[in-house]
Amino acid sequence: MLLVDGLTKSFDGFLAVKNVSFEVAEGEILGLIGPNGSGKSTTFNLIAGALKPTAGSVRFRGAEIGGLPAYRVAHAGIGRTHQIPKPFRKLSLVDNVALAAFYGANETISREEAYRRAKDTLALVGIVSTDVQKLGAAGLKKLELARALATQPKLLLADESLGGLDHGEMEQAAELLAAIRGKRGITIVWVEHIMGVLMRVVDRCVVLDHGEVIARGRPAEVARDPKVIEVYLGTDAPEVQAATHARRQ
Repeated sequence: MLLVDGLTKSFDGFLAVKNVSFEVAEGEILGLIGPNGSGKSTTFNLIAGALKPTAGSVRFRGAEIGGLPAYRVAHAGIGRTHQIPKPFRKLSLVDNVALAAFYGANETISREEAYRRAKDTLALVGIVSTDVQKLGAAGLKKLELARALATQPKLLLADESLGGLDHGEMEQAAELLAAIRGKRGITIVWVEHIMGVLMRVVDRCVVLDHGEVIARGRPAEVARDPKVIEVYLGTDAPEVQAATHARRQ
């Protein structure tokens, strides 16, 4: 469904993303992980159209989308959440989500259809309040997700869905993403730096560090990779020393 090939982004000579390549199969949940500053969000923004690549290709369902503006990427069938939710606080929850429905797939929908989608999507993510001002961190994350889903995406880019949540809320957020794949048949790329919860949900992982891919594979394989352990824990951690010793043996 998605093919990223040699993706590179330079900011005034600084390479934030360096020759990143990976693919996402239809119906899959792919975890794009790495520590803070590893290039995850930049990669996301390049796919979503918020940034233009310096080099490389992004192909979605066979068509090149690298460099297209965000609205055209959304019309192609890619929805995204943002790490920091920014709802329209003077609008109701339903209005927030209905507004997003108008900016999805390249089609004309009626006001009635937009509000129907909004109510269905709010029910799916489990928001029961009607007041944006009363939402906590978990509720705002759900609202951000609902707005992305209202665009009727084939591929969802979920950016840091666990940030700011406690452990119980993290578990619920992960279960919700898995349910969305199951109920809506939406393919998901999930960017995250909190590995523990994500690894139980995703089918495969791609790990970034300093803008480059350092590992890829099934969650269990990635979790045992010495490079990944080193990036997350540091070279002095016992886990890293044990993994390095085992590799040498």
